[in-house]
Amino acid sequence: MPKTPLLPFECRYTGSLLAGVDEVGRGPLIGAVVTAAVILDPRRPIAGLADSKKLTEKRRNVLYEEILKHAQAWSIGRCEAHEIDKLNIYQATMLAMERAVAGLVVAPEYVLVDGNRCPKWHWPSEPVIKGDSRVQAISAASIIAKVTRDREMEELETRFPGFGLAQHKGYPTPVHLEALRRLGATPEHRRSFRPVQEVIDEVGLYRQIVSTDPEELQYRTDLFEDID
Repeated sequence: MPKTPLLPFECRYTGSLLAGVDEVGRGPLIGAVVTAAVILDPRRPIAGLADSKKLTEKRRNVLYEEILKHAQAWSIGRCEAHEIDKLNIYQATMLAMERAVAGLVVAPEYVLVDGNRCPKWHWPSEPVIKGDSRVQAISAASIIAKVTRDREMEELETRFPGFGLAQHKGYPTPVHLEALRRLGATPEHRRSFRPVQEVIDEVGLYRQIVSTDPEELQYRTDLFEDID
């Protein structure tokens, strides 16, 4: 049975200082969760904005450059792996979104967030289900966030070869899980995520960085308690 198409989104705010916010990287086992906030310039429209996941890498990169050039303002927010372990992935994502909006050089008057809820912040805002396909500012944010994180995974692959990070971008694919069991967890892996926790318990840390001092291999076990 075909899915019912979503109705066009109608925002109660009609001004020009509208920020769109989206995130990338809640599911991976490694690296930061990356968010972006974008205020588009209605005088400089960008053709072809869409959900970043539905675009080719080549098209994403082209649009990424156009957004940086033509948007009124854009900003990246993030929470690193150690913050995710401390807060849990949901709270870390909310904090990263707040950091992205706070980093805008132009203050937004209204914020639209992809998903079904907004962080608890002081900006007037509302969530938009499938917003990355329905709101151009959110589409732009999804592109900025995905290109940023994908490039970080490519850089991590040069630091920790053998995991295939440039290909699977840190998601728990069979290739990634096999590499974890074979090589151990890197310092950039999220220790509160169960597959990583299990690898640390059974295998230890990344072979090329393992210390001979057992004290240096210990990690906080309370990071794995009460994780969603």
